[in-house]
Amino acid sequence: MTRLYNQTCPIARTLDIIGDRWTMLIIRDLFMGERRFNQFLASSPGLPPKLLADRLKRLEEHGLVERVIYSQHPLRAEYRLTDRGRSLAPVIEEIVHWGLDHCFEDEPEARAAVVERIAGATLTQSFL
Repeated sequence: MTRLYNQTCPIARTLDIIGDRWTMLIIRDLFMGERRFNQFLASSPGLPPKLLADRLKRLEEHGLVERVIYSQHPLRAEYRLTDRGRSLAPVIEEIVHWGLDHCFEDEPEARAAVVERIAGATLTQSFL
């Protein structure tokens, strides 16, 4: 069960929606072009499938993600950011810049690999 901050603060209320562990990484993956459940699992080793399902459901309930069925037998769905979800782009962009500027000082090769991966993303062209 998600523990809410229950505060009348915009930061706390935002964290009530996207502040759970793994949620921002799922949003990152959506911005990077991932759409399917197994793609999210592959992108975040250690993410339990039940928790992923819960996070996707919460994002859908809050209008950040839409679930689109692409096969009835077997039932398969893709997940896409809604307009509301895409409105997080400037926030994600600033987190990316901050992370690149402050979290890779001793790892220039890792930083370069991250920049290359981001540069190839379909929805993140403005991140760099």
